[in-house]
Amino acid sequence: MQHRRRFRPVLSALALSGAGISLVVGSLTPAAQPMSAEASLSALTVGAAAPTVDCPSVADALPQIPAAVAAEVEQKLAFLDDQVAAANRQLTQAGAQADRDFIQDSVLSPLREKRLSTLNRIIGAIDRVAARPTGLQELADCSVSTGAAGGAQNPAPSPSAPAEDPTAAPEPTESEQATPSPTADAGDGDGEAAVRTVNCPSVSEKLPEVPARAEREVQRNLDLLDRQIAQANQRLARLGDRGSASVIRATVLNPLRVARTITINRISNALLRAGVRAVALRTLRGLQTCQLQDGAGGGEPTPTPSPTGSDDPTASPSPTGTGDPTASPTGSPSPSPSPTGSGGANGPSPEDFVDIRSVQPNVNRPNFSRAGSRGSFVSRCGRNEGGHHNSDNVIVAPGVTNGAHHVHDYVGNLDSNGFSTNESLLAADTTCSNGDKSTHYWPVVRLQNRAGPDADKPGGGLDGNVGQIVKPASVTLTMRGNPNSKVVAMPQFLRIITGDAKSFTNGPTNANARWTCTGFENRTLKDKYPICPRGSQVVRLLQFQSCWDGSNIDSANHRTHVTFAGADGACPEGFQAIPALEQRITYNLPPGPGFALDSFPEQLHKPVTDHGDFINVMSEDLMKRAVDCINTGRRC
Repeated sequence: MQHRRRFRPVLSALALSGAGISLVVGSLTPAAQPMSAEASLSALTVGAAAPTVDCPSVADALPQIPAAVAAEVEQKLAFLDDQVAAANRQLTQAGAQADRDFIQDSVLSPLREKRLSTLNRIIGAIDRVAARPTGLQELADCSVSTGAAGGAQNPAPSPSAPAEDPTAAPEPTESEQATPSPTADAGDGDGEAAVRTVNCPSVSEKLPEVPARAEREVQRNLDLLDRQIAQANQRLARLGDRGSASVIRATVLNPLRVARTITINRISNALLRAGVRAVALRTLRGLQTCQLQDGAGGGEPTPTPSPTGSDDPTASPSPTGTGDPTASPTGSPSPSPSPTGSGGANGPSPEDFVDIRSVQPNVNRPNFSRAGSRGSFVSRCGRNEGGHHNSDNVIVAPGVTNGAHHVHDYVGNLDSNGFSTNESLLAADTTCSNGDKSTHYWPVVRLQNRAGPDADKPGGGLDGNVGQIVKPASVTLTMRGNPNSKVVAMPQFLRIITGDAKSFTNGPTNANARWTCTGFENRTLKDKYPICPRGSQVVRLLQFQSCWDGSNIDSANHRTHVTFAGADGACPEGFQAIPALEQRITYNLPPGPGFALDSFPEQLHKPVTDHGDFINVMSEDLMKRAVDCINTGRRC
């Protein structure tokens, strides 16, 4: 084949345009092999030239590239360059703080994961049309150089350039299971634009009145239907470019239809056993069939199903299928679903809402010892009156446009976007009245039954987030003390993420959502949206980790450099108490279902996925004033 000759000029064009300089350097200087990560870290000393990332050339290790996938492979090679460029920006931003541990934990380890994901996608692309390449995964490891020799620094990517997913799972192989396991990650980063999602009719809105004796079983299976959609969306995302219509039908839509048939049958049988007449269950017919929806709202119906499963929702459950009859319910049983909720195929469902008046008080506050710090410090930064929105995430996906795949509200620093640097944040203006330049952001809330301005844009409708963005009624940013000790100052540029944007599929390990209503703040909800009485506002409480490791402003997973205090308020060994930040956001929303958070498509806008982000850009003097207020028991 002559495809090799056709592909190399493409790489040369990339190199000349600045997108592949490191690849060309690697091919022209094969003798200049990068040091190992350990050796290169050891070589870094105070006063050495600025370190840069040095990665082995992937282009030179590729086999002959068939023309059918040449453009795709070219794009992935550009992703690799973008990743190196982002890592070099991290090193530049860290400056003197880029010590051995920072480089390993915050630069090289995350870069290896990103490169491995992209290499797996290159392998998968070639494997579709030719022999599967070997040895490419060994090129995932990079090192650092001091700038004295080797390792050209890649330029920063253009904001419009495609960017690789910082948390993407590897390309699936034939040996992988049909339903991939969710990957636990830091939360807010995501991959290439997710423009296709599974769209299924709402079962809860078609249910008759649910007798009390069937509530738990019905709720358990409604939760299972949600999980099946989430798993189907994950599978769809992992198919990537391999997701032709026939492949999607065979591996996503047909299996989902079978699983939904079994689960809807279980719901029907539970209702029949509870005394509901079969005629009342006719509304459940046809709800097994789902469609593939693209970003523009188009749908592709499921083809004729396989013979497994039954179309009759009153039939006995089939012994086969993906529905798990032993699955534990997520959350406590809800009352019988209301037929008036917004629900919708992409979530949330009516069962995700609960009347706050039905919740028992559950907020416990630790007692303060004499050594504790009882004060507080408030930054008044407005409520995003200027409409500062974007779908970037500078903490998890720096240098990437639409790195969050959902829209954020911002208050504080006016420079906040995916390309912000420590220097640009310091130089920017702020919405905070006390001069605090810190960056605060969180996913927007939308009214889903009203048209939004971004229905055809990334982060909005193209990523499954539709509706009118609701401006907060109030935003209160409060730093509080520790019940057992005084607090120390946060370091400037400390980055903290609270909650997990993917906790519906990742599980509750890092979830930290708290929802309530004004007038009812002695009770909070973690996995439900509140239905507030008229005159009461919806409240989101985003509470951040208040124990710091004393040295790092970030970590590879953006979590291990900080942690939460224990139930008694004490920090674990090796950590020290810092001011405990809380972002309190209120909204004027109509009572009942109809609103939702922005989220990733597979998360179905579940309330448990709420999360907040913070970068401390307070001046040293302002942070000192905050610490003094907190430690002396004052309210400032």
